Order: sequence, then structure tokens, then C-alpha cells
Amino acid sequence: MNRPKALRRANFRIADSAQQVVGGFLLAGPFVVTEEVWVLATGMNAIQAVLTAGVVAAIGYAGLYRADTGRDPDAERAVVGIPVRFLSLMVVSFGSVLLLALLLDAPETFLIDQGMTGNTVWITTAKAITVGAVFSVVGAATADSVF
Repeated sequence: MNRPKALRRANFRIADSAQQVVGGFLLAGPFVVTEEVWVLATGMNAIQAVLTAGVVAAIGYAGLYRADTGRDPDAERAVVGIPVRFLSLMVVSFGSVLLLALLLDAPETFLIDQGMTGNTVWITTAKAITVGAVFSVVGAATADSVF
């Protein structure tokens, strides 16, 4: 059940993105520096990585629009039919993990130092990012909804 327009939250603002960033980084950090995530990513295949990214999107959408009944995705600004708030959430969820992985030199530590080379490093890093994004999206969506 949707709330009347007068009771709905205002459209997506840049402050909402800032809240997502705080939540996304908060939960992404511990998983970027966990060896088990990188070992898990090494063993994943491409289909598993794509499905994991789909799970991230599903969690994000549910967190924004199903858990919080004050939002109506049809009433929000959209790009190619996708709400801007949701797009921001996906950029934050995957981007925070990527940025932390690169800043903390996780691929070097967990992959290159273990003998991995070439494109395999980048492919495995992408898989590790999907794993970390599962947790980052929870923090980002929660921060967006709570604050």
C-alpha cells in the first residue's frame, strides 16, 4: 500500500547518495580485506558472478522499494525507466567495493602475490567485487532508508 503523495519522501537528492556512500563503505570495508572473499572469488565462474550481481540488485531494490513503503519507484525520476535512486545505490554498492579494493591494494595482496597474472587478476577482482557488493548494498540501502 502506497502512502498519499503528501506523506511520501521528497524525490531523490544528492544527500541521499551521500547516505548511501556512508552505509556502502561501512559494510564493504571488512569484506574487501578478507582473504576468504578473494579465495571464494577465485573459485567462482562467470555465471555465478552474474547471478551474484543479480542478487545485489534484488536486495537493493527490495531494500529501497519493498521494505520502505514510503517510496514509489514509479513516482521517482528515472533514466531509461530505472529510478535514479536505484542507479545510485548500484553505483555505490559496487563502486565502494571497487574503490576500497584498489586503494587497499587487495588484488596485489590476495591475487598477484599468490602467483596470479594477466586478465585473470581483473576477472577475479570483478568477482570479488560482486561478493563484497552483497554486503555493501545492505549498508547503503539501510542508510538511505533510515536517514
